[in-house]
Amino acid sequence: MVECPVCGAELELTGDAVEGELMECADCGTELEVTSVNPPAVAEAPESEEDWGE
Repeated sequence: MVECPVCGAELELTGDAVEGELMECADCGTELEVTSVNPPAVAEAPESEEDWGE
């Protein structure tokens, strides 16, 4: 079990979770990134910037 860094909800990582995987908090909808699987940890996913081919 891990805690959402935004709303504090308890989340469960799947058994096949990998570092860098993105998931969504079921309570607040925040996009989270798995930062560690052992011990389990998540952080708010970074906003990706579009370069629009520039």
